[in-house]
Amino acid sequence: MSNTTKGFIASFIFLLFSIQLAPKLGALFLAIAPIVYLVYLFKKGVKFKSYSKNVKNIISVLLIGLTLSGIGGILTEFGVSSNKTKQIATSKSDNIEENKSKEDKNSVKNEKDKEKKVEKNVTAVNSNELGELKVHFINVGQADSILIEQNNHSMLIDTGNNADSNKIKSYLDNQGITSLDYIIGTHPHEDHIGGMDYIINCFKVGKIYLPKTTANTATFRDLASAIKNKGMQATAPIPGDSFKLGNATCTILAPNNSNYKNLNDWSIVLRINFGNNSFLFTGDAEAISEMEMVKKGLDLKADLLKVGHHGSNSSTCANFLEKVSPKYAVISVGKENSYGHPGNSTMNRLKNKGVKVYRTDENGTVIATSDGKYINFNCNPGTYSAGDNKLKVDKPQEPVAKPSNSTKSSSNNNVVSKPAPKVAPAPVQSQNNEQTVYVTRTGSKYHSGGCQYLRKSQIPMKKSDAISQGYSPCSKCRP
Repeated sequence: MSNTTKGFIASFIFLLFSIQLAPKLGALFLAIAPIVYLVYLFKKGVKFKSYSKNVKNIISVLLIGLTLSGIGGILTEFGVSSNKTKQIATSKSDNIEENKSKEDKNSVKNEKDKEKKVEKNVTAVNSNELGELKVHFINVGQADSILIEQNNHSMLIDTGNNADSNKIKSYLDNQGITSLDYIIGTHPHEDHIGGMDYIINCFKVGKIYLPKTTANTATFRDLASAIKNKGMQATAPIPGDSFKLGNATCTILAPNNSNYKNLNDWSIVLRINFGNNSFLFTGDAEAISEMEMVKKGLDLKADLLKVGHHGSNSSTCANFLEKVSPKYAVISVGKENSYGHPGNSTMNRLKNKGVKVYRTDENGTVIATSDGKYINFNCNPGTYSAGDNKLKVDKPQEPVAKPSNSTKSSSNNNVVSKPAPKVAPAPVQSQNNEQTVYVTRTGSKYHSGGCQYLRKSQIPMKKSDAISQGYSPCSKCRP
């Protein structure tokens, strides 16, 4: 065997190992070695030259075939490598995109979680910052007295009858009250301002609100003296004005007139906003004042309504109640009172609206506590039962004097004095007290016979009796 043939065989064996171990190198060697060997045979292959033409052609075809096979291998290997590189690159790109997408999702989720935590923290902080608003509807029988506390600030709306002075002071003392930011006398009836002179004398007071009207009574005169002796002046309410009680905002809604014939309609009406909760305090405001607020389009919506005029049928009219739309109502009313409060019509309206009613004649002192979101009570709701419908006016009507000039307060001299006994106002007399007049079962006026307001119900009585029971003359028939 010639050296050339041995070299060819060795090259072929090397080629086989190369293809197995290194496909790219083997393909390259397969493409180059056969053609180089063929050239060598034609130029220097002595024995090859002695072969017949057919043998030479066969060997040449085989070697050329091997070369072409190698070229094909090169193309295949490098093509596969390119595809694999692309696949790897694509795979890496996909992985990067997938990881980026996951990271983005995780980032968004984390941001949302952070936002939720921040919202929760803000809510908690806001709740903690607000504190609590406590509203005490003090049980003073057939009268009103409401203590409102918020973060060491306090306000007293009305002070019951004269006889309630010590009771109210003791209640304030028990709550740790040493000063009052505001005192509001809703209107000058004794069952609302009776103990106010005593409270003013006993406590440091920031500001006093009274409607711009007076009453010719000893109770009102005592109040005026207490304010003067304190070196203060009462502030007249202006609808739309607001002031702060801690974190609560108080807005004055009424009175909206200066020509009321009934002192009840002079009542200061106050709306308090605390967080998401709202409260409406109406004094003894009756339908005339209520409808003025409705027609003016005032924001009357409230979670809790202090029912006007002890639940009388003359207050809490349907249109007003519709605008307020309360969840809860509180009635300050005396047990088995002689006025028939609360009225049947009022209680039916509250019942039909599904309003939960709390009342001092059944529950005693009612305390409503708000955290700015929810309102809780110290007792269960009362009933919808009405009072005894006795033939008596809601309360004796004290004469309404012309509006007074009230200005803002300035100083706080803390003078304490024992409540002075009050003298009840004498009823207005007429030259002809034996005249027969007529009243109705639900009205507060007395009429001459044939008055258009008598309609079906007309009960005769002496004019002196009508006056002594608190009825006032009809402005239409002027008996």
